[in-house]
Amino acid sequence: MVPEFTMTRLILAVALLLGGCAAPAPQSHAEAPPAAADPRPVKVDTTCRSDADCTVKNVGNCCGAYPACVNGNSPTDPQGVMAQCRASGRMSVCGFREISGCRCVSGQCTAKDSQADTLRRPIPDPEPVR
Repeated sequence: MVPEFTMTRLILAVALLLGGCAAPAPQSHAEAPPAAADPRPVKVDTTCRSDADCTVKNVGNCCGAYPACVNGNSPTDPQGVMAQCRASGRMSVCGFREISGCRCVSGQCTAKDSQADTLRRPIPDPEPVR
């Protein structure tokens, strides 16, 4: 017969061994919350010295994409603009004019409007009504 004290030790040892083999408790794989966005909006730079300084970039608006002529080195943050719009409950008119290029006018990048119907033949003048 095994003494009670030894039996208790044996049961305790087996319990510890089995406990060590058990799978660890599941850990939460929830992603860490995203870093707080910089509350300051990106400042888009439209200054220029020559036409070569300007380019068309998506600066965004409350509706989505919004191309504009800006300095080629200027940062833009269309997603940040959209997030600010959502946070403040603002909306915007969708759509934008087509920009064929940019030029520097008085130190500011401005859009060259695209010419309509540049690939179509001109419509001939109709004959006068008699």
